[in-house]
Amino acid sequence: MKDLLLANPDYVSLLLHGLGVTAKLFAASWVLAMLLASLLMAVRSTSVRWAQYAVMLFVEYHRNVPGLVQIFVWYFGVPQLLPVDMQRWINRHDGEFLLSCIALTLYAAAYMSEDLRSGLRSLPRGQVDAARSLGMTYPQSLRLILLPQALRAALPPLVNQTLALFKATSLAMTVGAAELMHAARQIENETYRTFEAFMIASACYLAVSWTLMGVGAYANRRFTAAKA
Repeated sequence: MKDLLLANPDYVSLLLHGLGVTAKLFAASWVLAMLLASLLMAVRSTSVRWAQYAVMLFVEYHRNVPGLVQIFVWYFGVPQLLPVDMQRWINRHDGEFLLSCIALTLYAAAYMSEDLRSGLRSLPRGQVDAARSLGMTYPQSLRLILLPQALRAALPPLVNQTLALFKATSLAMTVGAAELMHAARQIENETYRTFEAFMIASACYLAVSWTLMGVGAYANRRFTAAKA
């Protein structure tokens, strides 16, 4: 693998650029997914039936349709429904990245919202009653008391979903996003050294995944120690 990178310094720059795009795609999708998941969890925890059913349909669709299909729907299907001027704007502003980010955000948010809901349901009922006795509205009690505790309770599954989202960024290669797998594929096409090209990409994914696992384990230990 070393001689492959030394053979052409441009390959190193290509891989680093691809890794940077992967990191940006993952970070943007994760932040947006967590925000959307919190909103979905809050809506589904209300007593409004139609809102509960709407969230349930959203979650069931995104959890049961493969992520690759969802990326294809957003990249090939959704733009066709938009005005021509908006299609041109998307094409001028890295549409591959933007639409992949939207698809991955919705895909991850469906799973994360269920993890957060499970964490919320694990909390004692007295937490809600105590918040109400202090005069808090339900949104206030959810934001200040319930959601922070639900996040701590749901941390292990949320770490798993974070890892799954990071690995799912490789699917963006299929629509031309210049992420890490796209860079490895380009090197493989130019050199015909398939094993080396994809082993380098595998090593990058392993390194980042282990880092995320380490951060998750550290956060879990901190929360467990604080709770004790």
